[in-house]
Amino acid sequence: MGPYQRHVPRCCHLWPQTASCIVDAGNRKKTTHDDQDSDWTRAGISLGARTGAGQRAGAGNGNGAGTAITAPLTPKEAAQLRWMREEEKLARDVYRFLFTRWNVRIFANIGDSEEQHFRAIGTQLERFGVADPSAGLEAGRFSGTRFAQLYAELTAKGATSLKDALEVGIAIEQLDIADLETALVETTQASLKRAYTSLMTASYNHLDSFEMVLDLVNARL
Repeated sequence: MGPYQRHVPRCCHLWPQTASCIVDAGNRKKTTHDDQDSDWTRAGISLGARTGAGQRAGAGNGNGAGTAITAPLTPKEAAQLRWMREEEKLARDVYRFLFTRWNVRIFANIGDSEEQHFRAIGTQLERFGVADPSAGLEAGRFSGTRFAQLYAELTAKGATSLKDALEVGIAIEQLDIADLETALVETTQASLKRAYTSLMTASYNHLDSFEMVLDLVNARL
């Protein structure tokens, strides 16, 4: 098991066409932070603020700025970069939808962080001359059917209850981590490795925050 696999179940490495492997985080026991007993709404706002930048100290902005290109991307690297662009768009669009639905600050703040990630991947697309699959597409629209289907399923689930919405956040971050792990292994480009590592660090922050708030919500059910 690699250093980034502690939260990622096997099903999310084999992400199906549906969102059926969304975990029931409420069945897990875990240690939360010192503010465990605070009101969950306040915790959601606090956690959102803590993760609004979406990065731990030293993680950077994920754009690999200043790195010279030493070789063109392989077809697989280019495909993975396009995939991550749409995946960051998926996360951003879903979280913005969930904030509109529930008005809980964690979705707005992590959604803002995903916008930064989306732009960071866009910088890499420009750097390597790769076409942007999300160019001109509004929220909830994707160039491929896979992400369009996931958006529809995840927003439908997230609209059901706040608990479901937080589980959607967990599932998205797990998906992101799994795909970033794969992209890291399969690229030789230093700037991409830095960008993907930075985004993965942020995804772990987001995952921890969603799990913490979900534990608080479950404790009050």
